[in-house]
Amino acid sequence: MDNAAIAELLIREAETAEGHREQAFRRAAHAAFMWPVEATALASAGRSLTELPGIGPSLARRLHEWMEAPPPVTKPPPNRREFLTLARARKILAKNPQWSAQLKGDLQMHSEWSDGASSVAEMVSGAIERNYKYIAITDHTKGLKIAGGLDEKRLARQGREIVRLNKKLARQGTDFTVLRSAEMNLSPEGEGDMDPKAMAQLDLVLGCFHSALRRKEDQTDRYVAGLRNPDIQILGHPQTRMYNRREGLHCDWHKVFAEAARRNKAVEIDGDPSRQDLRVSLLKLARVEGVRISLGTDAHHPEELAYMELSLAAAQLAKIPAERIVNFMSLDQLTEWVARVREMSVKRRRA
Repeated sequence: MDNAAIAELLIREAETAEGHREQAFRRAAHAAFMWPVEATALASAGRSLTELPGIGPSLARRLHEWMEAPPPVTKPPPNRREFLTLARARKILAKNPQWSAQLKGDLQMHSEWSDGASSVAEMVSGAIERNYKYIAITDHTKGLKIAGGLDEKRLARQGREIVRLNKKLARQGTDFTVLRSAEMNLSPEGEGDMDPKAMAQLDLVLGCFHSALRRKEDQTDRYVAGLRNPDIQILGHPQTRMYNRREGLHCDWHKVFAEAARRNKAVEIDGDPSRQDLRVSLLKLARVEGVRISLGTDAHHPEELAYMELSLAAAQLAKIPAERIVNFMSLDQLTEWVARVREMSVKRRRA
């Protein structure tokens, strides 16, 4: 019984519990995905299960009962399938340490400029501790008001703060760069919510869907339109799924990935434990179509930069070639790739 099975049992308990018990089971189920070790290994070592986040004495007793007499764990519903646990991700990554060693940076995170909990400087400190060479600060844009999205003026002010911070890092002799970026809100028609001139001033732009995410009909046209938006280089959390909340949108993924590959754009693996988007089975399709892959944690606090292990493990499980992962590029290579994508978009627009 691994942590994924325990998470499924916990969330099922939550579905029949009430009040504080329901909340306790639900919190524990979500926490299980980031437990650093398998709960069974912890118990076998004679250690208390209360060491695990979200597990108190009562839940620890329940987990021991399951371990002693494992209940059947049937296939989860679609909105809970293909979610990796941190414990499993670390086992995957341990088999090939060179894979993680190629990582140069994280290309999705948020700061207190929008809905993050930390300053840009604090996110930088966390990234430097992880030996990164760069990060992209991708705060939300104005169309997502609930997340404190930035309009063009605020985005420009943030950009000036990032320029000052980069100059400070250079004076200190720190080999690290903060990329001026944004997570631009895309409409269901693939249109952005920002002035293209403002987007052109950034080092990198993600485009993401945040509305009409429960539609059941085919959304291929929406994805193709989003990828054709000339302002973006990366399609962020493409599937739009959320653990136990929504399965995500449906489309002809072969066609979507092929369109991204034709435009030399990347699709993202969002490492947030509740997203893990794209899932591994879709990443395998992406590999077949030859599309580039971007890795981002969607972190809102430096501690959440640890979500990168989930993104890395998913890419390795899907056998994505290292040369297709943009985070494995040097800063110069990354900058050149963005420039090529933008140049291609300009040529297509003129044609």
